[in-house]
Amino acid sequence: MSSAATPSTGQWPPRRPSKRSKLRNGTWIIPSTGERTRRTFTLRAPRHDQTDGAASSHTLPIFAGRQSLSERSHAAVHNLRVRGSQLMQWLNSPTGRGVLKCTLAYTLASLATFWEPLSKFLGKPDGKHVVATITVYFHPARTAGSMIEAILIATVAVAYAELVSILSMCTSVLFGTTFGMVPLAHALVLVVFIGGGFGCIGWVKQKMNNPLVDVGSTLASLAIIGVVTKETAVYAHVFSNQKIVQIFKMLIMGITTTTVVNLLLWRVSAVTLLRQSMTKASASLGDMLSMISRGFLSGSEYELLSSEFSTASAAYAAVYPQMTKNLRESKFERYFVGHEKLYQLDRAVVRSMETLSQSVGGLRSAANTQFALLKESGDPFSAVHSPSSGTISPSLQRSLSQMLRSGRDRFLTLSSIDEASDEGNDGDQGTHEQATNGEPPVFSNPSDIFEAFISMLGPSMKSLAFTLSEVLREPPFGSAPDYDITINDHFRQSLTDALSLFNSARADALKELYKTLELRHTRTEKIQADFEEVAAACGHFSFSLQTFGEEMQKYLDVLDDLKHASQHKTRSWEWMKWWRDGKQRKYRLIPYDNDEQESLIKPIKRTAIPRGVADTMVARRDTYNWEATPQANKVVATLSQRFLRLLRKMARDDIRFGLKVGLGASLWASLSFIPQTREIYSHWRGEWGLLSFMIVCAMTVGASNTTGWSRFMGTLIGVGATLLNWNVTRGNAIGLIIMGWFVAFWSFWMIVARGRAPLGRITLLAYNVSTLYAYSLSQKVDDDDDDEGGVNPIIVEIVRHRFFAVTAGILWGLIVCRLIWPISARKKFKQGLSMLYLQMGLIWKRGPLAILLRSDCSRSYLRSGEQAALQKYAGRLDVLRKSAASEFELRGPFPSKQAERLMSCTHRILDAFYAMSLVTQRKRGLTDGERALLLYTAAERAQLCDRICHVFQVLASSLMLEYPLTDAIPSVMPTRDRLLGKIFQFRKEHAPRLEGSRRGSADHVDGGVTELGPLSHVNVEERDYALLYAYALVTGQVAEELKAVANEIEGLFGVLGEESLLLQ
Repeated sequence: MSSAATPSTGQWPPRRPSKRSKLRNGTWIIPSTGERTRRTFTLRAPRHDQTDGAASSHTLPIFAGRQSLSERSHAAVHNLRVRGSQLMQWLNSPTGRGVLKCTLAYTLASLATFWEPLSKFLGKPDGKHVVATITVYFHPARTAGSMIEAILIATVAVAYAELVSILSMCTSVLFGTTFGMVPLAHALVLVVFIGGGFGCIGWVKQKMNNPLVDVGSTLASLAIIGVVTKETAVYAHVFSNQKIVQIFKMLIMGITTTTVVNLLLWRVSAVTLLRQSMTKASASLGDMLSMISRGFLSGSEYELLSSEFSTASAAYAAVYPQMTKNLRESKFERYFVGHEKLYQLDRAVVRSMETLSQSVGGLRSAANTQFALLKESGDPFSAVHSPSSGTISPSLQRSLSQMLRSGRDRFLTLSSIDEASDEGNDGDQGTHEQATNGEPPVFSNPSDIFEAFISMLGPSMKSLAFTLSEVLREPPFGSAPDYDITINDHFRQSLTDALSLFNSARADALKELYKTLELRHTRTEKIQADFEEVAAACGHFSFSLQTFGEEMQKYLDVLDDLKHASQHKTRSWEWMKWWRDGKQRKYRLIPYDNDEQESLIKPIKRTAIPRGVADTMVARRDTYNWEATPQANKVVATLSQRFLRLLRKMARDDIRFGLKVGLGASLWASLSFIPQTREIYSHWRGEWGLLSFMIVCAMTVGASNTTGWSRFMGTLIGVGATLLNWNVTRGNAIGLIIMGWFVAFWSFWMIVARGRAPLGRITLLAYNVSTLYAYSLSQKVDDDDDDEGGVNPIIVEIVRHRFFAVTAGILWGLIVCRLIWPISARKKFKQGLSMLYLQMGLIWKRGPLAILLRSDCSRSYLRSGEQAALQKYAGRLDVLRKSAASEFELRGPFPSKQAERLMSCTHRILDAFYAMSLVTQRKRGLTDGERALLLYTAAERAQLCDRICHVFQVLASSLMLEYPLTDAIPSVMPTRDRLLGKIFQFRKEHAPRLEGSRRGSADHVDGGVTELGPLSHVNVEERDYALLYAYALVTGQVAEELKAVANEIEGLFGVLGEESLLLQ
């Protein structure tokens, strides 16, 4: 379309005229009853008044102005009462209850140190504070499903720790005592059981990438460290099960305490939280749908740029990760009680909501095409209009009579469509009389096409959008505590009726619109093409809305299945039948369950970290030199390639991470086996430094930096609380329990309420290893504690030793993560984004429309599951982007703002990809006219796909290499313009030829025969052009986003000009 605009039309959004056209209300379906009505309704979401009770909950100023003593006293009492009420409300909230549960579990676990019967049960060795430490990591503020998972992980961690401890002790006895090889015994323990054991923990930690697995890894490390490095049995080559049994008792006691508190006090169900998050996600989708539809009807981008839309979008973005987390945890609950099929249906509902979210993105992309075209349609087109009324369809005249009442002074902008309070008014009647008296309105500007289309389909579109949004806003589940499925039985039929009305109105509107465009032959080809591009945008959005409605039908079907299955529960534990084939136990009839089968992109775990450069590309790098020299020795080539493949496997991120964790742990633990350093290790409590090292080690440098700083601050707070509490209570058990309750409450508030788990955990860890350990010393436990006061603990020495040990362990962890095979989140983000762009370019290169010709509309260019895989991959890149912000480099801080804008552009491109797939996916077949157009424009479309793929590759290469772009980066728009020109040429040559063939006139048949060939006799209607124009519109969106990405890259890496000097 022409982008010329007069100075007066450069403003965007366009100014609303003083007289705005009213959108009449059409027949719409009341979702809850299925009743048809023509009453007035609005797409705006209902606003909930949250001011109730606000007056009584605000505080009063105490020292403001001149106040008497009684007024200040009254204000203080009032404020105290308000704060107390707010505190009680918070304590009764799910978060407050979680903090209280954690604090209670910790207090009960601390009795293993403070209560003599429990202390005696655990034996004479020290370290009984480990029971309380376990409740810090396996805290009870989790769902029952998460607790089941935590118990399973803890069981594996305990078994692994016991196995490593026993084998290390047996090895030490065998080689140290039996064979007399003391150095070899120590070396084997260090290499195999410290290096290998901790390395395996690090590998599992990275491979699983699960917070609960991280906690299990910490517990396993704690148990192994307590036996292998702290005690003297392994060092002295003596087999002693005293510490092994004590640690086993402590682990069981801590896990049992957490489990009992979790299940008996304010138990939380993951199924309940899942249904809550489903309700929130559904309401957010409904709000976004209504605002997108309202923005399209009004012709203004204001709705999509409003704070309300941002709020709804942010609400869905926040609730979606919580929903997937709750789904995973609900699996353990469902499987544990034998409701395996209910989990499958829950999963199907979540998958359906993911598809609806993708459809909302496609709908927004379709709306953006309208806004882009309205920005371009700035100046009136000069066209010769026929005075004949026969060129306008009578049905279209009647529809336009309600819209074009402002005359020709409204060429420059599309009037906002307001929601009428009545079916008509005097102005409408007057315009209607004008139209029926032989003065048909004409299309002077592409924006008039929008108004005409909205005047015809707007009421039905508004009605369908209202039905869809109301169905989504209606909670599909009941109230607490059961949250039974309460989906309205009328919803399914109401949606079917609304779709039927919309489809009928859509077909009639497009028919009338294209009929008018066919009858108008006095326009130039350029203006006619512009009009049809706008008409295609209208059809594109209406089709996207129709597709959303069809996806909603699937969503309701899955909810009905879940409702039926919930009402007719049957217990089965098929998952326990491990001897049966997994395929036999799979529910094949569940929709959305096989999305990622037969897709080019492998299924991506939600927690997986992008691996960067693809394996196929690395393999090609490793073999092209040998392939280029076929005369090389075959034996040498084969052995070299096999050895290189082995090295490549060893160089995988998970294996390298495990190796460096094992190496770092071995080097630290070696201090406890070298005679010259063992005393120093014991004096400064090096075991806590080793545990801190295991905790701090994270996959990326940025994550290690973040946790390292939090743990350093937590250590300061923990030792400070120890000094305060010990000096205040003078080591009294009751006082320490009470003071420890407050420390635990604050720490769990940081963990549960604030989400700062590293800070809260290390605070309690430092407090435990200082306060609880000091009290254990005063109870005459077996320990080499003379340097810390023995039965009269020197609290300052204890705190000092723990602080320096923990701090040294943190620093050692940061050094190892930074210097030994550092895994940079920056590098991962850069490589991952480059691979994503390359993959997107290859997907587009398939040809969204060419594949329709090749497969006869049986396949889409975007294969099943690829959209979800691309979005998951982009989501993991967002996580890396946030982690990279914590990495320090001499080159400067990570450009977080630019990276965020790059990811925003990437997400919009993914929306455009899905929007294009909606256009091609639902085609039942190509008409003769569409097939002729696709064949005629095949070369231009192939060039356009190649150009987009080329631009993706250029951008990916620049990101990967951090090279600046040249000022001659290929542009997509000229190639897109050539495609549009080819369409214009087809129209110009086909229309007179078809007319001539109908009349049998040789004058019309001559000329241009070789250009169209056999396509010249194909009957091509105006609606046949819609497919190509929709493709051009989406392509234009992708091109604009690629241009924005290129601008960001230029801002980061610069631009190479003609005068750049590169050869030095």
